[in-house]
Amino acid sequence: MLTYFQEKDLVRISDQRPANWEEAIRISCDNLIEKEIINQIYVDEVVAAVHKYGPYIVIVPGVAMPHSTDKSEGVFGTAIAFTKFKEKVYFEAGNEEKQAKLFFTLAAKNPDEHMTNIAALSDLLMTDGVIEALENIESITDFEALLQANWT
Repeated sequence: MLTYFQEKDLVRISDQRPANWEEAIRISCDNLIEKEIINQIYVDEVVAAVHKYGPYIVIVPGVAMPHSTDKSEGVFGTAIAFTKFKEKVYFEAGNEEKQAKLFFTLAAKNPDEHMTNIAALSDLLMTDGVIEALENIESITDFEALLQANWT
């Protein structure tokens, strides 16, 4: 799965320090917007969903999976973009269970491809040590070193 991010140019190691989770989501969507996989409508839907349902996108401490639905008018393709922030982004102030540095932003127009991507991402995140390794990378060079560590 890490190879997927590199091959599709869907990995960003961000130097930005988002002021809040909304800004972090918007930053995590930038790569997909640039590639015309989503537009601002989709980003706004993701933010609105978190406002409505709470921080359900934090799937485990340290990892967020921003997404909306394949019914969105703002999604034009299927992809997952990876953004790593240097500092934790809190979805609930001070709650270590609801913070993330790693954002895997999903866009889905094709349900079958989407499920394949989700399965591959789930396998990756369940691999012992991979979340910690991703949390510790500081650069694209560090990310590429993980590729050599067989976490592809």
